[in-house]
Amino acid sequence: MRDEYDFSNGKRGALITEPGKERITIRLDAAVLAWFRDQVKGGGNYQTLINDALKAHIGLAGKEDVPLTVRKLREVLRQELHAA
Repeated sequence: MRDEYDFSNGKRGALITEPGKERITIRLDAAVLAWFRDQVKGGGNYQTLINDALKAHIGLAGKEDVPLTVRKLREVLRQELHAA
């Protein structure tokens, strides 16, 4: 890092959140992640594509107000990873 940049007194800003969204950490197979990234090379967001695929798989496509339970998410991920 260059000497003229001094972040020693810097403060972290507020996290930007979106209503109805939750930040998580998830581990996916490299091949699965590569496939989703390849789908959006022309532009777009692979995370949105993964979210849309999960919603479509569990029947939530177009139903934004229906909550996704942790149990259902785990079930979907197990099915998808087993099929991959």
